[in-house]
Parts: sequence; C-alpha cells; structure tokens
Amino acid sequence: MSTIDNQTTQPIKKGSFLQENNKSLLFIAGAVVLLIGVYFWYQNVYLKGRAEEAASKMFKSESYVGIDSLSNKAVKGEGGYPGLAQIAEEYDNTKSANLANLYLGGIYLRKGEYKQAIDALGKYSATGSPVADPLALGLLGDAYSELKDYKQAATYYKKASDKASKFTSPMFLKKLGLVNENLKDFGGAVDAYTKIKTQYPESAEAQMVDAYLARAQAQVK
Repeated sequence: MSTIDNQTTQPIKKGSFLQENNKSLLFIAGAVVLLIGVYFWYQNVYLKGRAEEAASKMFKSESYVGIDSLSNKAVKGEGGYPGLAQIAEEYDNTKSANLANLYLGGIYLRKGEYKQAIDALGKYSATGSPVADPLALGLLGDAYSELKDYKQAATYYKKASDKASKFTSPMFLKKLGLVNENLKDFGGAVDAYTKIKTQYPESAEAQMVDAYLARAQAQVK
C-alpha cells in the first residue's frame, strides 16, 4: 500500500480558508484603504499644490518666449525664476510642465537643436486641445524632416492634419505631401494635395496646391 493510501485525510471545513487567513485578509483590506487614501491625497493635495507652484513660476518664462524665444532666458531662467527646462523636469505631471515641454520643443526647433526638440516634444501629453495637440505633432514632424527622417515626419504630419482645425490642417497636409514626395510615395503626396484642394478650398495652401498636385501626379506610375 502506498504512503498516500496510509495517510489520513481530514475533511476541509467550510469557511476554514477565511478563518485561517482572517488576519491576512484584514491586512490586505487595510492596505487597499490606505492606498486609496494615498491616491486621493496625491491627486488632490500633492499634485494640486505642485501645479499651483509651477504655474506661479511659469509666467516669467512665458514672457521670455514672447519677447525672444531664441534667448536662453526662456529655457534656463533668470533672476531667480526657473526656466522652462527646470519647470518641465521638476514639476512633471503638471499642466505647466506639459506646456513647458511644448514651448521647449518649439524653441529647440528654431535653434536647430532637432534631437532636443524631439526629446521635449516626446514628453508632451495630449490634452484634447485642438490647438496645442496638433501643434506638438506638427513640430515633431518638422524636427524629423530637418533630420531627413521623412518616414517619421510623414507619420506625425498625418496625425497632426487629422487632429488639426480647418485653419491649420492644410498646412500639415502640404508638409505631408512634400515629405511623401521625398519618400517617392507620389500616390500619398497626391492624396494629401487633393485633400487640400477639395476639403480646404478657401485655405492659403489651396491657392498654390495645383502646381504641387500636378508634379506629384506626373510621377505616379
């Protein structure tokens, strides 16, 4: 007879798991309650306080962007005021830090620091804004275009044109058409230019798109 057969099996009493693990379950329940409390404190006290502090320090950097975005004052700060780079790093998870990354992306792009622009814009989180969100995507497209990474540029211009308003979508579509031509994707270029012509006929881009469209169509095989 096997060892197993010789063992005396004891019936498992109903509810024995709860009885034996009562203390553990109470500990887990207490931990969950604690975590929920920490979460609400983090969201409503900690983050709110940091957001207000970041916003109070942000205005000076924004004024420098308006005066001269190519100066280092906006990026590095001056006179005790932190620059956009410090705000983006120290106040992450706040609206001010998010906006700072968008500002930084535009500044780096204008200064020809394309990889830094991509790094900053990559940290920007979409907010649902019909202006800021497509702008961030379009600036990423510009940075990749300058680096001659036209495939990535096309991806971001397409996303930007899909999210943008009727006022800025034609601009992104034109850029999309141009990078598609660089990629030898003349069919894609035709689609972008045609969309400008048919969907945004009143735009400034539509007034000159015929020449681009004809050029791309001549290359389609």
